[in-house]
Amino acid sequence: MHTSRLLLRSGLTLAAAAALPAALAEPSAAVSGISVSTTGSTVSVVTSACTQINGSWGNAALLTSRQANFAEGRQVALSGTTISQSAAWSKVSPGTYTVVVVCSSGSTAGTQSVIVSAPTSPTISATSSPAPSRGVMGGLGGAARDYGPLTLGIGAALVGTGVIATGWYLRKRSKPYRL
Repeated sequence: MHTSRLLLRSGLTLAAAAALPAALAEPSAAVSGISVSTTGSTVSVVTSACTQINGSWGNAALLTSRQANFAEGRQVALSGTTISQSAAWSKVSPGTYTVVVVCSSGSTAGTQSVIVSAPTSPTISATSSPAPSRGVMGGLGGAARDYGPLTLGIGAALVGTGVIATGWYLRKRSKPYRL
């Protein structure tokens, strides 16, 4: 009787814990299945919601504030794999845009607004910092310290000893047991 109560309580607790993420996720169901980003005057969109039908993943459109529907926007075909599909627009003028992704099945993967800001001119600093004295050295592992011939000789001796010991062990192992 006591064990059954414990199991019942544990089961109810697990059911409540399992239902909590679903309850919390409901309000965010309106969040689109796309991710939009800007880099300079390039706008890109990534989604994983579309499936390929007849060799096409679907299309994405970049809409200005004056454009009302998908057909009026600047359209680009999605490209990618079953894991991720993407599209990009270059030379986009500064302003507020809406990105809409429509899969080849006709369903909308998502809609998201994005702001493209004006490019900033590079700033030239009047101060300069000294260059690093040595940096990373190439060659033997990119070490920042130059080891002398004694250290390299000891390392070579250790490697050689290891090779000889391995050969001796394999030779002894391959011989049959003799009396």
